[in-house]
Amino acid sequence: MTKRRSKGASKQWRLMDLHLHTPASNDYQEPDATYLDILRRSEARGLDIIAFTDHNTIAGYSEMMEEIEQLSLLEKLERLTEAEASRLKEYRRLLDKLLVLPGFEFTATLGFHILAIFPKDKNLRELEHLLLSLAIPSDELDKGSSTVGATSDVLTAYRLIDEAGGLAIAAHANSTHGVAMRGFGFGGQTKIAYTQDPHLHALEVTDLGKQGRRTTASFFSGTKPEYPRRMHCIQGSDAHRLRTDPENKKNLGIGDRATRVMLSEVSFDALKELFMSNDFARTRPHWPTAEDRFDFIQQAREEGPTINQDFHESMTVRGGRLYAIIADVCAFANANGGTLYIGVSSDQRKDPVGISKPNDSIQKLQRELSKRISPQLDCEVDTMETNGTNVIRVLVPRGDDPPYAVDDNKIYVRDEGESGLAVRDEIVSLVKRGSKPVVEEASEAKVKTAGGVEPPKTGVEIAEVEERNGTKYYTMRDLRNGNTVKNVTIRSARRLWHYAISEFTKLPDDLKKAPIAWQGDLGVIQKQKRGNRMRYDLAQKTSDGIRVYFGVTEDGIHSEWKQLVGAEAD
Repeated sequence: MTKRRSKGASKQWRLMDLHLHTPASNDYQEPDATYLDILRRSEARGLDIIAFTDHNTIAGYSEMMEEIEQLSLLEKLERLTEAEASRLKEYRRLLDKLLVLPGFEFTATLGFHILAIFPKDKNLRELEHLLLSLAIPSDELDKGSSTVGATSDVLTAYRLIDEAGGLAIAAHANSTHGVAMRGFGFGGQTKIAYTQDPHLHALEVTDLGKQGRRTTASFFSGTKPEYPRRMHCIQGSDAHRLRTDPENKKNLGIGDRATRVMLSEVSFDALKELFMSNDFARTRPHWPTAEDRFDFIQQAREEGPTINQDFHESMTVRGGRLYAIIADVCAFANANGGTLYIGVSSDQRKDPVGISKPNDSIQKLQRELSKRISPQLDCEVDTMETNGTNVIRVLVPRGDDPPYAVDDNKIYVRDEGESGLAVRDEIVSLVKRGSKPVVEEASEAKVKTAGGVEPPKTGVEIAEVEERNGTKYYTMRDLRNGNTVKNVTIRSARRLWHYAISEFTKLPDDLKKAPIAWQGDLGVIQKQKRGNRMRYDLAQKTSDGIRVYFGVTEDGIHSEWKQLVGAEAD
C-alpha cells in the first residue's frame, strides 16, 4: 500500500525556536525582561512556535501562566486597573498568535543537556514531579541553575520525558554539553546509544545552516554503519536575552537561530508527528533573508546515491527504469528505509528532467508498488520542486516484516549506493532480523579483529576462498553489518563484490609482497574517486596475518584509519 501526499497539502512552513530561556534561568542576561517582552520579541521575529526551556525548572512558564490567571481573575471580579487590562489583552493577543510550549533544559549525568518540551495543556505539577523523578533536588526546582549535582543519566532522561508525553531533544548536540560533541572522552558505543535511542526525538545542532559531509546532520543522515537511524536535526537560539549581544555575537537573541518546519497545523501534536516521520525535507534552517535559497533536492544530489537515497531520471517501462525504481524500494525496505527522487539525476552537471505529468505518474507508481512488492509496504509518494521542476519523491520506511520481494520471488538488498539481488545468506539474515531494534542490530553486527584497531565500517572483505571443480567460491564479509555470504563466484558477484574479487586476484599470494603503503599496522593499497566520493582498498596487519578491505567509503573510516587516509576526525 502507498500513500499519496501532495507537497504542502494542508501543510505550511512555520517558524519555531524551541530553546528559549527566561529570567527564571539564573544565567539569564537581562533579568529585568518580562514575559511579555519575550512574547513580543518572538512575534517581531516572525516565530509561530516557541518553548520556554529554563535550566532544570518550569518556573518561568509557571510564573507567566500564574500572572495570566491572576489578571483573568481580577477581570472576572471587575477589579482590573487600566494598565492591567491592557497587559491581559496583550497576553491574549500574543498567545492567540504564538504557540508557547512548556519545557525545561535538563542537565543529565556528566553535564549533558537535554530539552524536554510538552503540550501547552500539560499539567505543570506533573512536570515538577518529572523533574523530581530525574533527581533534581526539591530545593533546586525554582532556582533555574544548570548545576544541580548528581542527576539521572541520559538514557533514563530520554525515556522518562518520552513516557511523560514530551519531546526529548538533545540540546546543542554537537557543541558544549552536547551528547555528540567532539573530543569528549566516552566510548563509541555510548555515543551511539545517546544519539540513536528510540526515546530521543531529534538533535538540536549548531551547524544546521552549513553544508558538506562534516556537518552534524550529514553524520546522522543514516549512512554511517553504526548510526543507521537517520535523525531529525533542528536548530534553536538557546537565547538567554531578547536580542543578540552587541559585545559578543555568540550570545544570541530570540529567533537568531530558528528552524522552519512544514506542519499541517500549529500544534504540539503536529510537531511530534513530524519528528516521528521519516520525511526529512520538512525541516530546514531559517535564514532571516533569502529563504528560498534552500533546495533540499539539490542538497541530496550533492550527497549522491547512498545506502538510503537514490535518483532516477525517469520511470519508463522501456529500458527497465520503472523496474529499477521498484527494486530500489524493495531494497530500502529490506534495509533501514530511504528516499527516491524520480525526475532528476544524481549527476549535478545535468539539469533536472522533471516529471511532466506528476499526478498520472504518481498513480501509476502507486499501482505498481502495491501490485509488485510483497508483503504490503506503506510508502508515501509526493512531489517536490527543484530548479522550478517537479520531481516525484518516494519515502520508503524500514520494513518490519522482511524479507520484502518484487514479484514474490526477487529479494533486493542495498549495498552502499546500489541495489542488487540478495543471495542465500542475506535472505537468511533478513528472515532472522525479525523485529529486532535497529540499535540492537548495529551493536550485534560489529566485526571483531585480532588486532587493536577494528576494521573499517564499510566495504567488503574476502574471508575465505575455496576452489571446487575448477571454480573459485568466495566468502564475502560485509563490513557494514558483519554478515558473511558464502559461495560467491566472480560471475554471481554484485558490483562491489565483483570489484573486490577482481582486485584480490591481482594481489600476490604472499600479501607481504603486495604494494601496500604501511603506517604501522595499517596500510593503503589504493584509493580512487567515484563521483564525489572517495573509496579505498586498505590493509591491516593482525596476529593471524594481513587482512584486506575493499571499497571502503569515507563513512566507514574511523579512529586510526582517519590518520592513515588523512580524513577529518569526527
